[in-house]
Amino acid sequence: MASRDPPATSHAPPDVPSGVSLFLTIPYAFFLPELIFGVWVWILVAATQVASPLLQGWVMYVSLTSFLISLMLLLSYVFGFYKRYESWKILDSLYHGTTGILYMSAAVLQVHATIMSETQDLKNYYINTAASFFAFITTLLYILHAFSIYYH
Repeated sequence: MASRDPPATSHAPPDVPSGVSLFLTIPYAFFLPELIFGVWVWILVAATQVASPLLQGWVMYVSLTSFLISLMLLLSYVFGFYKRYESWKILDSLYHGTTGILYMSAAVLQVHATIMSETQDLKNYYINTAASFFAFITTLLYILHAFSIYYH
């Protein structure tokens, strides 16, 4: 007859660090750069004269909602809310993978808005170029986070 193990009191993955070491461990170290570069996308798009409201509206929506949800996930790691759920890594990986795809679409639309603003005002063109660059960097960070948390 097989013996049964007693139920675990905590469902937290044993390899999730706490404190400052959370920001130094690879899957979780991507949180702060994602937030910082995402804010830059948001600020730079808001600083331009919007040539195409539909395109840059999507970029603003993706960058703002991704920032807020990523901030909530970061706070849940800091305060230890992840300890209550068994499938926390799956949720984290799915969120960051989906956000990486949405950010890729926003980055491509931002590049299109940048190309359209090239003939109008050179200052807006440079700001849009910087927003496009940061959007692609943020996309890369979200995808790296999704894969690293999945394979961690």
